[in-house]
Amino acid sequence: MGSLKSGSPARLRGLPVCALPWGQEALRKIITTLAVKNEEIQSFIYSLKQMLLNVEANSAKVQEDLEAEFQSLFSLLEELKEGMLMKIKQDRASRAYELQNQLAACTRALESSEELLETANQTLQATDREDFPQAAKQIKDGVTMAPAFRLSLKAKVSDNMSHLMVDFAQERRMLQALTFLPVPSAPVIDLAESLVADNCVTLVWRMPDEDNKIDHYVLEYRRTNFEGPPRLKEDQPWMVIEGIQQTEYTLTGLKFDMKYMNFRVKACNKAVSGEFSEPVTLETPAFMFRLDASTSHQNLRVDDLSVEWDAMGGKVQDIKAREKDGKGRTASPVNSPARGTPSPKRMPSGRGGRDRFTAESYTVLGDTLIDGGEHYWEVRYEPDSKAFGLGVAYRSLGRFEQLGKTAASWCVYVNNWLQVSFTAKHANKAKVLDTPVPDCLGVHCDFHQGLLSFYNARTKQLLHTFKAKFTQPLLPAFTVRPPPRPRGLLQNFRGPA
Repeated sequence: MGSLKSGSPARLRGLPVCALPWGQEALRKIITTLAVKNEEIQSFIYSLKQMLLNVEANSAKVQEDLEAEFQSLFSLLEELKEGMLMKIKQDRASRAYELQNQLAACTRALESSEELLETANQTLQATDREDFPQAAKQIKDGVTMAPAFRLSLKAKVSDNMSHLMVDFAQERRMLQALTFLPVPSAPVIDLAESLVADNCVTLVWRMPDEDNKIDHYVLEYRRTNFEGPPRLKEDQPWMVIEGIQQTEYTLTGLKFDMKYMNFRVKACNKAVSGEFSEPVTLETPAFMFRLDASTSHQNLRVDDLSVEWDAMGGKVQDIKAREKDGKGRTASPVNSPARGTPSPKRMPSGRGGRDRFTAESYTVLGDTLIDGGEHYWEVRYEPDSKAFGLGVAYRSLGRFEQLGKTAASWCVYVNNWLQVSFTAKHANKAKVLDTPVPDCLGVHCDFHQGLLSFYNARTKQLLHTFKAKFTQPLLPAFTVRPPPRPRGLLQNFRGPA
């Protein structure tokens, strides 16, 4: 490049040449950052312009609404005024009519009295004494019949009109205090008064400040598997219930298929809604179980939540089909990839092979132990089901033992053959239940109290209760008896503890 003096323009221009690659990358980053910032500013400018337009439109709207409200108030006052004026006019006319009638009657009586008085004076002054007795008697009779003596000298009506006066002092103060509707405060959910039971949730809340302008409340809820404060990101959407008039609401007919539910509520007046309350999370205790296909009799076709009779050995065919597809062990719901880490109460597939139910024991068990607390589930069956049973059994129930015929099992049994029978069975003893068979049966097990109750799940009617001392953990149990060609479908529903 030749010799260059320090500080010369050529020297200054030549310096960046060595740092050009690094400078380009840095400049690109600066340009990118600046471009992003420009986009943010442009977007913000657009939003500000849009907000300005919205301010104009919304202010015009609320001004129009305010004028309409005042016009409505003016019309109401004018209508009220006209009604009151009409009442005054009617009262005035009525009183005037009564007083005028009374005045006319008094005037006529006075005229008659004056005539009698003049006649009496003339009689007294007359010189003819012979006609005096007769004239005096006539005057006496006239006085006796005179209207003056039949008159009430008290006005029939009063001239006081004060009962038609109006005091607008209170209304004036109310109008003077009139202002824009305030934003309602956020309600406070009362956990102590809220209740989760019987497939229902009753939520109770209160307002921190008295507010008589509340028009209604909006309740939102969603299911979740996470305890504690609701998470921002959830797979389940918020479900909305609007138009609630009271400070409590009961959600009915729920299926507690997740462990918890989030709730929040807000108050609304005619103009605006307030902020949501602090969200709360309520536990929805549910007995979560599936049918353990590894325990099933080979002539029962079992899915996670249903079982049906299959005379062709549906279970064996199902297992072979799964093994052929390379799915192997997923025949048991315990080993399903969708289940993830099993609960400690989930039973391993330990009854497969020779330990599975066989012979006349057309049985399948649930996969979750009941070893304490209270549990509830529901069972539905297909209308064409002919013979089936449902209840609980010890894990030790023998592979040849039938549900309800041993001391290790309790159930209700339905036989829809030629004649319908509905019985409760335990230890080979049966009690006939004198009630129609409901299409949905509820099962409630209180392990520590030793109570096993069966309900009409639709009406909550108690059908039968076994009282026992459970010495081992229990499992839900189902049996479907083989008709000539019957088909039974049993499905359990998760319910509250």
